[in-house]
Amino acid sequence: MTVNGPKLDDSATTLKGIEDNEGDYVKLPVYEVTEAERDEEEVGKGKSWVGRLKCGQLLCRWVMYLVLFSLAGVLAFVFFRWVAPMLMDKEVIPIINWERSTFSTPVLAVLIFATVAVFPALLLPSSPSMWVAGMTFGYGYGFLLIISAVAIGVSLPYFIGSLFYHKIQGWMDRYPKRASIIRLAGEGDWLNQFRSVVLIRVSPFPYIIYNYCALASNVKYGPYFLGSLVGMIPDVFIAIYTGIVIRALADASHSQHSLSAQEIIFNILGFATAVATTIICTIFAKRRLSKLQMEEEPLLQ
Repeated sequence: MTVNGPKLDDSATTLKGIEDNEGDYVKLPVYEVTEAERDEEEVGKGKSWVGRLKCGQLLCRWVMYLVLFSLAGVLAFVFFRWVAPMLMDKEVIPIINWERSTFSTPVLAVLIFATVAVFPALLLPSSPSMWVAGMTFGYGYGFLLIISAVAIGVSLPYFIGSLFYHKIQGWMDRYPKRASIIRLAGEGDWLNQFRSVVLIRVSPFPYIIYNYCALASNVKYGPYFLGSLVGMIPDVFIAIYTGIVIRALADASHSQHSLSAQEIIFNILGFATAVATTIICTIFAKRRLSKLQMEEEPLLQ
């Protein structure tokens, strides 16, 4: 068979022509990949590679979290099984025995109430007193005792701070970024102020510092008071739970027997739940405060 035209190369990988019915060589159109299509193909390959890389990183992250959680569980088991009873014998039990022999229950309630109410005004921490309330009165009476004392503890610095109003305002003007969170509580109507105070109380912002700086943000006493009580509820329950755990460990050590595996697991799960709840609330509060800051910055400018 005779073909008119250039001879086909047998080694060619692309068919460039074919014979027609009359034996003439007819060229066929050759499809060539454009540069845009080639770039699109490369981008698709890149996206696929990035997707696989992200999946691998996510898997590694979850494996790391699992390892850390397992390690934390082992350390918690060792602490509750051996370290905590030793500390109870040497430190906590003598204090508890002194407390029981020195103060009656009504007197102890008065002391707890006074320290939780007054210590924040003196820039002193009141958490140990909350632990004692959990050890002695449990969740019900302990919560009522602490939250009523907290009502006074957040009010005293608010009114005392009025004596240093201009000095606190000067400090806030010198450090505008640090004071921006505090100023959020004074923006908007009653409900907005209440919401901001709750978020500040739940966030890791120092409790004692905000007590004195709140008035300088021009927040009203009503939303400040109620927002502080609502925002302090998680901290109060965690403090009470800590006191209950300390009491359980002290009782086990005092009776000269170790905690059972069931008791250890229960305490670990309860402690982990309390910590997880605190972390979640803190992260949520920080995100909400950051969002509020972004919304208020144009208004403040």
